[in-house]
Amino acid sequence: MVAKSQQSVNSWLATLTDNEKESYLAFCKKVSSPIQMYLYARFLGFKGSIVECDDWCKDTFKKPNFNKVLEDEIASMQLDIAKLREGIDMGLVKQDMGTARIAMLQKELRGAIKQLNDEKHLTDKQGLILAGADRALREFLLIFRDDPIEESLQVASMGVWTRILAEES
Repeated sequence: MVAKSQQSVNSWLATLTDNEKESYLAFCKKVSSPIQMYLYARFLGFKGSIVECDDWCKDTFKKPNFNKVLEDEIASMQLDIAKLREGIDMGLVKQDMGTARIAMLQKELRGAIKQLNDEKHLTDKQGLILAGADRALREFLLIFRDDPIEESLQVASMGVWTRILAEES
């Protein structure tokens, strides 16, 4: 499946101009959202599926999943708090020291949860903005297909897309 995805995306990339290809690859290196990569690819004329694009992105741009790291850290902090509570209950940790440590860990935990939530909201917002832009620009180009100004509109729409990406990054 991954080989088919690689072939599909690579053959599509071969159809792009050098500027479009360079722009798309630079974008893929920068973002971590496969949805945003797919939307940009669709804007550039990719006809394949999001699964093909996602498989290609995972294979081509190996990126650490920072959300997963943060989720693991949150789970670890929750476990630490539970162990600390057990230590207090069993008399292994002094009540006042344990309570202060629990408060500190809970504050860290809330900060990590907020950071994860903020990151997910930002990614969702960017994805929605790009999806709306993609749809609007494709509809606009469809309306003026085979019109003498079509080429100018394509160049202008690329400029609009690039500007949206710059503002959302």
